[in-house]
Amino acid sequence: MPIVGKRVVVTGGAGFIGSHIVDRLMSEKCEVTVVDNLSSGDLRNLSKWSENPRFRFMLGDLLEERTIETLPRECEIVFHLAANPEVRVGTRDPRMYYEQNVLATFGLLEWLRRSSSAKTFVFTSTSTIYGEASQIPTPEDYGPLCPISIYGASKLACESLISAYSHSYGLKAIIFRMANIVGSRSRHGVLWDFITKLRLNRDELEVLGDGRQRKSYLLVEDCIDGIFAGLEASANVIAIFNVGSTDQVDVATVAKAVADEMGLREVRLRFKDELEGGRGWIGDVRNMLLDVSRLMRTGWSPRHSSLESVREATRRLLSESAQ
Repeated sequence: MPIVGKRVVVTGGAGFIGSHIVDRLMSEKCEVTVVDNLSSGDLRNLSKWSENPRFRFMLGDLLEERTIETLPRECEIVFHLAANPEVRVGTRDPRMYYEQNVLATFGLLEWLRRSSSAKTFVFTSTSTIYGEASQIPTPEDYGPLCPISIYGASKLACESLISAYSHSYGLKAIIFRMANIVGSRSRHGVLWDFITKLRLNRDELEVLGDGRQRKSYLLVEDCIDGIFAGLEASANVIAIFNVGSTDQVDVATVAKAVADEMGLREVRLRFKDELEGGRGWIGDVRNMLLDVSRLMRTGWSPRHSSLESVREATRRLLSESAQ
C-alpha cells in the first residue's frame, strides 16, 4: 500500500511511538491529523511540525462522541495508537483498560464503518496477547491466545473487534504485535523506571522480579521501519505482523546496562522477588521472543540486537532529560 501523500489520522500521535509515526508520515508528504488527550503524550514531541500546513493537532478524547465526530471526513488511513500503555496497573483498575483500549477502539471502528473514505485501519497491539507462550519464538498463528494481564486481554479484545469489522464492513486492517519498544521520547517502561530509580539512589537499584525474565527489546526506529514495511506489503483484508528483535536479554542484564550507561559501575541490584515464578508484577510474562520472520519476508530486518537497543535507548533518554 503506497503511503505517500495520503490523508491520515493518528490517534495517540503525541505519544512515544505515535510521534515517531507522525515523523515518518510527514516525511512522506502525508496530510496528518493527530488526535490526543495528552494524558501520556507531549506536544513537544510534535513541535517541529506545528507550523506545517499539512499538520493538524486535535486535543480530544476518543471516549467523547464530539471528538469522534470531528475527525476529518476526507481521511483515508487511521493509525490507532491511543491506549493506556501501562501493563502493571491493570489489576488495580481493569475498567480503565476496557474504556481506554476497548471502548475507544470500538468508537473509532464505528466511525470508520460510516466513513466513505477512511477504509484502512492500522493498529498497534502487543506481544502480551500471547500470554505465557509455549512456543518460543512465538509466531503470529500461535494459539490458543491466553493473555495473563488485563492490558494484554484488552488488546486482544481490540484485535477481535478489528477482525470482525474488517470482514463485516470491508475495512482493510493491519495489526502489529510489538515487543518492548524503546527509544527517545519514551516516559514509561523498564528503562525509564531504572533511570528514575538510579537518579534517586546511585548505589542500589530495585529490580522487580528475580531478574531472570527474558524479553525482546527493539529500538523505535527499527519498529517504525517494520510498521511501514508491513503496511506497504499488506494485500489481504487483514494482516498481522509481529514486530521485535531476533534475540532476548534478561532484566538483570538490562539493569546493569542502564547503570553502565549512566557511568555507575558499582550498583547493587536488589531483586524484589515476591511473586510466583519470579515475575516482576501480576501479569508479567517471564519469557517473550516473537517470531518476526513474516515481517522479515517484506525485506525488513532489525538493525540492532536487544542489548544494543537498550543501550542506545538509554543514551537517548539520558540526553533528552538533561536538556
